[in-house]
Amino acid sequence: MPEFAGRMAQMAKSAAIIRNLFGAMNDPGIISFGGGAPAKEALPVELVREIVNDVMTREKRGIESLQYGPVPGLADLREVVVEHLLTPKGVSANPDEVVITTGGLEGMNLLCQLYIEPGDVILVESPTFVQSVEIFEMFQARCVSVAMDDDGMVTDDLEAKILKYRPKMVYVIPTFQNPTGRTLSLERRKKIAQLGSEHDVIILEDDPYRDIRYSGTDLPPIKSFDETGHTVLANSFSKIFSPGSRLGYVLAKPEITAKIIDAKSATNSHTSMLPQVVCAEFFKRGHYPEHHRAMCELYRHRRDVMIECIDKFFPEGTKRTFPDGGLFTWAEIPGGINTTDLLVEATSNPDVKVAYVAGEGFFIEGNGMGSDCMRISFGGVTEDNIRLGTERLGKLIGSKL
Repeated sequence: MPEFAGRMAQMAKSAAIIRNLFGAMNDPGIISFGGGAPAKEALPVELVREIVNDVMTREKRGIESLQYGPVPGLADLREVVVEHLLTPKGVSANPDEVVITTGGLEGMNLLCQLYIEPGDVILVESPTFVQSVEIFEMFQARCVSVAMDDDGMVTDDLEAKILKYRPKMVYVIPTFQNPTGRTLSLERRKKIAQLGSEHDVIILEDDPYRDIRYSGTDLPPIKSFDETGHTVLANSFSKIFSPGSRLGYVLAKPEITAKIIDAKSATNSHTSMLPQVVCAEFFKRGHYPEHHRAMCELYRHRRDVMIECIDKFFPEGTKRTFPDGGLFTWAEIPGGINTTDLLVEATSNPDVKVAYVAGEGFFIEGNGMGSDCMRISFGGVTEDNIRLGTERLGKLIGSKL
Protein backbone atom coordinates (compact mmCIF):
# COMPACT_ATOMS: atom_id res chain seq x y z
CA MET A 1 0.00 0.00 0.00
CA PRO A 2 1.20 3.58 -0.64
CA GLU A 3 2.32 5.57 2.37
CA PHE A 4 -0.12 7.96 3.98
CA ALA A 5 0.52 11.67 3.58
CA GLY A 6 2.76 13.27 6.19
CA ARG A 7 -0.14 15.31 7.57
CA MET A 8 -1.70 12.13 8.99
CA ALA A 9 1.32 11.53 11.22
CA GLN A 10 1.37 15.17 12.35
CA MET A 11 -2.26 15.02 13.51
CA ALA A 12 -2.10 11.51 15.00
CA LYS A 13 -2.03 12.55 18.67
CA SER A 14 -4.93 15.00 18.48
CA ALA A 15 -6.94 12.57 16.34
CA ALA A 16 -6.54 9.84 18.97
CA ILE A 17 -7.87 12.15 21.68
CA ILE A 18 -10.96 12.93 19.60
CA ARG A 19 -11.60 9.23 18.88
CA ASN A 20 -11.51 8.41 22.58
CA LEU A 21 -13.76 11.35 23.42
CA PHE A 22 -16.53 10.27 21.05
CA GLY A 23 -16.19 6.65 22.13
CA ALA A 24 -17.00 7.48 25.77
CA MET A 25 -19.90 9.72 24.70
CA ASN A 26 -21.64 6.82 22.99
CA ASP A 27 -21.20 4.14 25.68
CA PRO A 28 -24.56 3.77 27.47
CA GLY A 29 -22.89 2.08 30.44
CA ILE A 30 -20.81 5.15 31.29
CA ILE A 31 -21.82 8.43 32.89
CA SER A 32 -20.02 10.72 30.49
CA PHE A 33 -18.79 14.15 31.52
CA GLY A 34 -16.56 13.92 28.46
CA GLY A 35 -18.49 15.10 25.44
CA GLY A 36 -19.71 18.58 24.60
CA ALA A 37 -23.07 17.46 23.25
CA PRO A 38 -26.16 19.53 24.05
CA ALA A 39 -28.80 18.11 26.35
CA LYS A 40 -31.34 15.89 24.60
CA GLU A 41 -33.99 17.99 26.33
CA ALA A 42 -32.66 21.04 24.46
CA LEU A 43 -33.21 19.54 21.01
CA PRO A 44 -36.37 21.00 19.40
CA VAL A 45 -37.65 17.67 18.08
CA GLU A 46 -41.35 18.52 18.01
CA LEU A 47 -40.84 21.93 16.41
CA VAL A 48 -38.57 20.48 13.73
CA ARG A 49 -41.12 17.77 12.95
CA GLU A 50 -43.82 20.43 12.61
CA ILE A 51 -41.66 22.52 10.27
CA VAL A 52 -40.68 19.54 8.10
CA ASN A 53 -44.29 18.39 7.79
CA ASP A 54 -45.27 21.87 6.67
CA VAL A 55 -42.49 22.73 4.22
CA MET A 56 -41.87 19.34 2.60
CA THR A 57 -44.32 19.73 -0.26
CA ARG A 58 -43.70 20.53 -3.90
CA GLU A 59 -45.71 23.72 -3.52
CA LYS A 60 -43.60 25.00 -0.59
CA ARG A 61 -39.93 24.18 0.06
CA GLY A 62 -39.73 20.47 -0.70
CA ILE A 63 -37.96 20.83 -4.04
CA GLU A 64 -35.58 23.44 -2.62
CA SER A 65 -34.79 21.22 0.36
CA LEU A 66 -33.81 18.23 -1.79
CA GLN A 67 -32.07 20.01 -4.67
CA TYR A 68 -28.62 21.55 -5.11
CA GLY A 69 -28.34 25.00 -3.57
CA PRO A 70 -26.15 28.12 -3.49
CA VAL A 71 -22.56 27.64 -2.36
CA PRO A 72 -22.69 30.44 0.27
CA GLY A 73 -25.87 29.00 1.78
CA LEU A 74 -29.57 29.83 1.72
CA ALA A 75 -30.27 33.54 1.50
CA ASP A 76 -32.88 33.49 4.27
CA LEU A 77 -30.60 31.55 6.64
CA ARG A 78 -27.81 34.07 6.07
CA GLU A 79 -30.34 36.80 6.81
CA VAL A 80 -31.27 34.96 10.02
CA VAL A 81 -27.61 34.94 11.06
CA VAL A 82 -27.34 38.70 10.61
CA GLU A 83 -30.72 39.61 12.12
CA HIS A 84 -30.90 37.18 15.05
CA LEU A 85 -27.30 36.29 15.93
CA LEU A 86 -24.98 39.14 14.86
CA THR A 87 -26.84 42.45 15.04
CA PRO A 88 -28.07 41.86 18.64
CA LYS A 89 -24.43 41.29 19.65
CA GLY A 90 -23.24 44.56 18.15
CA VAL A 91 -21.75 43.09 14.98
CA SER A 92 -22.60 45.03 11.84
CA ALA A 93 -22.80 42.69 8.85
CA ASN A 94 -24.33 42.11 5.46
CA PRO A 95 -25.77 38.68 4.57
CA ASP A 96 -23.42 38.60 1.58
CA GLU A 97 -20.48 38.51 4.03
CA VAL A 98 -21.83 35.31 5.66
CA VAL A 99 -21.14 31.77 4.42
CA ILE A 100 -23.13 28.84 5.79
CA THR A 101 -20.83 25.93 6.60
CA THR A 102 -21.17 22.27 7.48
CA GLY A 103 -20.75 22.76 11.21
CA GLY A 104 -18.50 25.29 12.88
CA LEU A 105 -15.39 23.19 12.25
CA GLU A 106 -15.69 23.55 8.49
CA GLY A 107 -15.25 27.29 8.79
CA MET A 108 -11.86 26.74 10.42
CA ASN A 109 -10.94 24.16 7.81
CA LEU A 110 -11.85 26.52 4.96
CA LEU A 111 -9.88 29.39 6.50
CA CYS A 112 -6.84 27.12 6.75
CA GLN A 113 -7.28 26.23 3.09
CA LEU A 114 -7.07 29.95 2.33
CA TYR A 115 -4.06 30.86 4.44
CA ILE A 116 -2.03 28.00 5.89
CA GLU A 117 1.09 26.57 4.27
CA PRO A 118 3.12 23.77 5.92
CA GLY A 119 5.21 25.23 8.73
CA ASP A 120 3.10 28.37 9.22
CA VAL A 121 2.57 29.36 12.86
CA ILE A 122 -0.86 29.53 14.48
CA LEU A 123 -1.04 30.97 18.00
CA VAL A 124 -3.53 29.20 20.28
CA GLU A 125 -4.65 29.49 23.88
CA SER A 126 -3.08 27.30 26.55
CA PRO A 127 -5.12 25.12 26.94
CA THR A 128 -7.16 25.05 23.73
CA PHE A 129 -9.82 23.02 21.88
CA VAL A 130 -8.11 19.84 20.70
CA GLN A 131 -10.30 19.30 17.61
CA SER A 132 -9.22 22.67 16.23
CA VAL A 133 -5.60 21.68 16.79
CA GLU A 134 -6.38 18.51 14.83
CA ILE A 135 -7.45 20.68 11.88
CA PHE A 136 -4.41 22.95 12.14
CA GLU A 137 -2.07 19.96 12.29
CA MET A 138 -3.79 18.42 9.26
CA PHE A 139 -2.62 21.49 7.35
CA GLN A 140 0.85 20.95 8.89
CA ALA A 141 0.80 24.22 10.77
CA ARG A 142 2.98 24.77 13.81
CA CYS A 143 0.85 25.60 16.85
CA VAL A 144 2.42 27.84 19.51
CA SER A 145 0.70 28.38 22.85
CA VAL A 146 -0.24 31.70 24.45
CA ALA A 147 -0.74 31.97 28.21
CA MET A 148 -4.23 32.18 29.73
CA ASP A 149 -5.53 33.35 33.08
CA ASP A 150 -9.01 33.78 34.53
CA ASP A 151 -9.69 36.60 32.03
CA GLY A 152 -8.76 34.52 28.99
CA MET A 153 -5.82 34.84 26.60
CA VAL A 154 -3.09 37.08 28.07
CA THR A 155 -2.65 39.84 25.51
CA ASP A 156 0.85 40.85 26.65
CA ASP A 157 2.03 37.31 25.94
CA LEU A 158 0.05 37.28 22.68
CA GLU A 159 1.75 40.44 21.45
CA ALA A 160 5.17 39.08 22.39
CA LYS A 161 4.47 35.83 20.52
CA ILE A 162 3.21 37.74 17.46
CA LEU A 163 6.46 39.69 17.35
CA LYS A 164 8.55 36.56 17.90
CA TYR A 165 6.84 34.06 15.58
CA ARG A 166 5.12 36.23 12.93
CA PRO A 167 2.08 33.92 12.81
CA LYS A 168 -0.44 33.67 10.00
CA MET A 169 -3.30 33.30 12.45
CA VAL A 170 -4.38 33.65 16.08
CA TYR A 171 -7.04 31.18 17.24
CA VAL A 172 -9.16 32.21 20.22
CA ILE A 173 -12.36 30.96 21.87
CA PRO A 174 -13.42 34.10 23.73
CA THR A 175 -16.64 33.06 25.47
CA PHE A 176 -17.01 30.08 27.86
CA GLN A 177 -13.84 28.70 26.39
CA ASN A 178 -13.41 25.05 25.57
CA PRO A 179 -12.01 23.46 27.72
CA THR A 180 -11.87 25.85 30.69
CA GLY A 181 -15.21 27.70 30.58
CA ARG A 182 -13.35 31.02 30.96
CA THR A 183 -14.45 34.23 29.24
CA LEU A 184 -12.14 36.77 27.62
CA SER A 185 -12.48 40.20 29.22
CA LEU A 186 -13.83 43.21 27.32
CA GLU A 187 -10.51 45.04 27.24
CA ARG A 188 -8.70 41.98 25.92
CA ARG A 189 -11.30 41.56 23.17
CA LYS A 190 -10.57 45.08 22.02
CA LYS A 191 -6.82 44.51 22.26
CA ILE A 192 -6.87 41.28 20.24
CA ALA A 193 -8.81 42.93 17.41
CA GLN A 194 -6.28 45.77 17.49
CA LEU A 195 -3.29 43.39 17.41
CA GLY A 196 -4.69 41.60 14.36
CA SER A 197 -4.96 44.90 12.51
CA GLU A 198 -1.60 46.28 13.62
CA HIS A 199 0.40 43.14 12.77
CA ASP A 200 -1.57 41.94 9.71
CA VAL A 201 -2.60 38.67 11.39
CA ILE A 202 -5.89 36.83 10.96
CA ILE A 203 -7.80 36.57 14.24
CA LEU A 204 -9.93 33.42 14.05
CA GLU A 205 -12.69 33.99 16.62
CA ASP A 206 -14.40 30.68 17.39
CA ASP A 207 -17.49 31.51 19.46
CA PRO A 208 -19.95 28.55 19.48
CA TYR A 209 -20.91 28.91 23.16
CA ARG A 210 -21.56 32.67 23.13
CA ASP A 211 -25.33 32.38 22.86
CA ILE A 212 -25.78 30.08 25.84
CA ARG A 213 -25.04 32.60 28.58
CA TYR A 214 -27.15 32.17 31.70
CA SER A 215 -25.39 34.43 34.21
CA GLY A 216 -23.00 37.37 34.21
CA THR A 217 -22.75 40.27 31.75
CA ASP A 218 -22.97 39.70 28.00
CA LEU A 219 -19.88 40.81 26.07
CA PRO A 220 -19.62 41.80 22.39
CA PRO A 221 -17.58 39.55 20.08
CA ILE A 222 -14.02 40.45 19.11
CA LYS A 223 -15.39 40.96 15.60
CA SER A 224 -17.40 43.97 16.80
CA PHE A 225 -14.10 45.81 17.46
CA ASP A 226 -12.51 44.84 14.14
CA GLU A 227 -11.87 47.91 11.95
CA THR A 228 -9.77 46.34 9.20
CA GLY A 229 -11.38 42.97 8.49
CA HIS A 230 -8.59 40.93 10.08
CA THR A 231 -11.00 39.19 12.47
CA VAL A 232 -12.96 36.25 11.04
CA LEU A 233 -15.87 35.03 13.14
CA ALA A 234 -16.70 31.31 13.02
CA ASN A 235 -19.79 30.06 14.79
CA SER A 236 -22.19 27.15 14.91
CA PHE A 237 -25.85 26.22 15.23
CA SER A 238 -24.85 23.00 17.01
CA LYS A 239 -25.29 24.27 20.55
CA ILE A 240 -28.34 26.51 19.98
CA PHE A 241 -30.31 24.45 17.45
CA SER A 242 -28.99 20.97 16.60
CA PRO A 243 -25.52 19.42 16.32
CA GLY A 244 -26.92 16.74 14.00
CA SER A 245 -27.96 19.38 11.48
CA ARG A 246 -24.25 20.19 10.96
CA LEU A 247 -24.78 23.89 10.41
CA GLY A 248 -22.35 26.71 11.08
CA TYR A 249 -21.40 30.03 9.60
CA VAL A 250 -18.42 32.26 8.92
CA LEU A 251 -18.45 36.05 8.83
CA ALA A 252 -15.56 37.77 7.07
CA LYS A 253 -14.89 40.80 4.92
CA PRO A 254 -15.93 40.41 1.27
CA GLU A 255 -12.51 39.59 -0.20
CA ILE A 256 -12.08 36.75 2.32
CA THR A 257 -15.68 35.56 1.90
CA ALA A 258 -15.16 35.28 -1.87
CA LYS A 259 -12.17 32.96 -1.36
CA ILE A 260 -14.03 30.93 1.29
CA ILE A 261 -16.81 30.36 -1.24
CA ASP A 262 -14.26 29.13 -3.79
CA ALA A 263 -12.71 26.77 -1.25
CA LYS A 264 -16.12 25.49 -0.17
CA SER A 265 -17.15 24.88 -3.76
CA ALA A 266 -14.08 22.68 -4.18
CA THR A 267 -14.71 20.94 -0.85
CA ASN A 268 -18.39 19.97 -0.82
CA SER A 269 -20.30 22.29 -3.22
CA HIS A 270 -22.59 23.54 -0.45
CA THR A 271 -23.99 22.63 2.95
CA SER A 272 -26.98 20.27 2.99
CA MET A 273 -30.16 22.06 1.98
CA LEU A 274 -32.79 20.36 4.17
CA PRO A 275 -31.16 21.37 7.48
CA GLN A 276 -30.70 24.92 6.18
CA VAL A 277 -34.38 25.21 5.25
CA VAL A 278 -35.55 23.83 8.59
CA CYS A 279 -33.18 26.03 10.60
CA ALA A 280 -34.17 29.17 8.68
CA GLU A 281 -37.85 28.41 9.24
CA PHE A 282 -37.22 27.71 12.94
CA PHE A 283 -35.93 31.25 13.43
CA LYS A 284 -38.31 32.99 11.01
CA ARG A 285 -41.35 31.44 12.71
CA GLY A 286 -40.29 32.94 16.03
CA HIS A 287 -39.39 29.74 17.88
CA TYR A 288 -35.88 30.74 18.91
CA PRO A 289 -36.50 33.18 21.82
CA GLU A 290 -38.50 30.72 23.95
CA HIS A 291 -36.23 27.82 22.94
CA HIS A 292 -33.20 29.91 23.92
CA ARG A 293 -34.72 30.88 27.29
CA ALA A 294 -35.57 27.28 28.21
CA MET A 295 -32.18 26.01 27.06
CA CYS A 296 -30.26 28.53 29.13
CA GLU A 297 -32.38 27.80 32.19
CA LEU A 298 -31.68 24.07 31.82
CA TYR A 299 -27.92 24.58 31.53
CA ARG A 300 -27.83 27.09 34.39
CA HIS A 301 -29.45 24.54 36.67
CA ARG A 302 -27.08 21.77 35.59
CA ARG A 303 -24.07 24.03 36.05
CA ASP A 304 -25.21 24.86 39.57
CA VAL A 305 -25.67 21.18 40.42
CA MET A 306 -22.27 20.29 38.96
CA ILE A 307 -20.43 23.04 40.85
CA GLU A 308 -22.21 22.10 44.08
CA CYS A 309 -21.28 18.44 43.62
CA ILE A 310 -17.63 19.10 42.75
CA ASP A 311 -17.31 21.20 45.89
CA LYS A 312 -19.04 18.50 47.93
CA PHE A 313 -17.52 15.28 46.58
CA PHE A 314 -14.09 16.17 45.20
CA PRO A 315 -11.20 16.32 47.69
CA GLU A 316 -10.16 19.48 49.48
CA GLY A 317 -7.72 21.49 47.39
CA THR A 318 -9.56 20.93 44.10
CA LYS A 319 -9.71 24.07 41.98
CA ARG A 320 -12.45 24.59 39.40
CA THR A 321 -13.85 27.34 37.20
CA PHE A 322 -17.35 28.79 37.49
CA PRO A 323 -18.57 29.43 33.93
CA ASP A 324 -21.30 31.99 33.21
CA GLY A 325 -22.44 29.92 30.26
CA GLY A 326 -21.49 27.10 27.96
CA LEU A 327 -21.22 23.42 28.80
CA PHE A 328 -17.94 22.91 30.68
CA THR A 329 -16.08 23.47 33.89
CA TRP A 330 -12.36 22.81 34.35
CA ALA A 331 -10.98 21.15 37.47
CA GLU A 332 -7.43 20.90 38.80
CA ILE A 333 -6.99 17.93 41.11
CA PRO A 334 -4.67 18.00 44.17
CA GLY A 335 -1.95 15.52 44.97
CA GLY A 336 -0.26 15.34 41.58
CA ILE A 337 -2.75 12.72 40.33
CA ASN A 338 -2.36 12.05 36.61
CA THR A 339 -5.85 12.38 35.14
CA THR A 340 -4.93 10.46 31.97
CA ASP A 341 -4.06 7.39 34.05
CA LEU A 342 -7.03 7.99 36.31
CA LEU A 343 -9.41 8.04 33.33
CA VAL A 344 -8.53 4.43 32.46
CA GLU A 345 -9.64 3.30 35.90
CA ALA A 346 -12.62 5.66 36.03
CA THR A 347 -14.11 4.19 32.86
CA SER A 348 -13.20 0.54 33.46
CA ASN A 349 -13.87 0.14 37.20
CA PRO A 350 -17.44 -1.22 37.51
CA ASP A 351 -17.93 0.80 40.69
CA VAL A 352 -17.14 4.07 38.89
CA LYS A 353 -17.89 3.99 35.12
CA VAL A 354 -17.47 7.75 34.71
CA ALA A 355 -15.77 9.54 31.80
CA TYR A 356 -14.26 13.01 31.48
CA VAL A 357 -11.57 14.45 29.23
CA ALA A 358 -8.06 14.37 30.67
CA GLY A 359 -6.45 17.79 30.71
CA GLU A 360 -3.06 17.23 29.14
CA GLY A 361 -4.55 16.65 25.67
CA PHE A 362 -5.61 20.31 25.56
CA PHE A 363 -2.04 21.59 26.00
CA ILE A 364 0.01 21.61 22.81
CA GLU A 365 3.18 22.19 24.85
CA GLY A 366 3.33 18.64 26.16
CA ASN A 367 5.80 18.16 29.02
CA GLY A 368 3.02 16.99 31.32
CA MET A 369 1.15 20.28 31.33
CA GLY A 370 -2.44 19.80 32.44
CA SER A 371 -1.76 16.26 33.66
CA ASP A 372 -3.60 17.03 36.91
CA CYS A 373 -6.58 18.66 35.18
CA MET A 374 -9.85 17.50 33.64
CA ARG A 375 -12.58 19.00 31.50
CA ILE A 376 -15.99 18.20 32.93
CA SER A 377 -19.09 18.67 30.79
CA PHE A 378 -22.46 19.04 32.47
CA GLY A 379 -24.69 20.10 29.56
CA GLY A 380 -25.82 16.70 28.37
CA VAL A 381 -26.00 14.98 31.78
CA THR A 382 -29.10 14.74 33.96
CA GLU A 383 -29.00 16.17 37.48
CA ASP A 384 -29.21 12.68 39.01
CA ASN A 385 -26.27 11.45 36.94
CA ILE A 386 -24.27 14.59 37.75
CA ARG A 387 -24.69 13.80 41.46
CA LEU A 388 -23.99 10.10 41.05
CA GLY A 389 -21.04 10.57 38.69
CA THR A 390 -19.27 13.25 40.73
CA GLU A 391 -19.69 11.22 43.92
CA ARG A 392 -18.15 8.13 42.29
CA LEU A 393 -15.36 10.14 40.68
CA GLY A 394 -14.67 12.05 43.89
CA LYS A 395 -14.32 8.80 45.84
CA LEU A 396 -11.90 7.44 43.25
CA ILE A 397 -9.78 10.61 43.36
CA GLY A 398 -9.82 10.56 47.16
CA SER A 399 -8.60 6.97 47.20
CA LYS A 400 -5.45 8.06 45.33
CA LEU A 401 -4.44 10.74 47.84
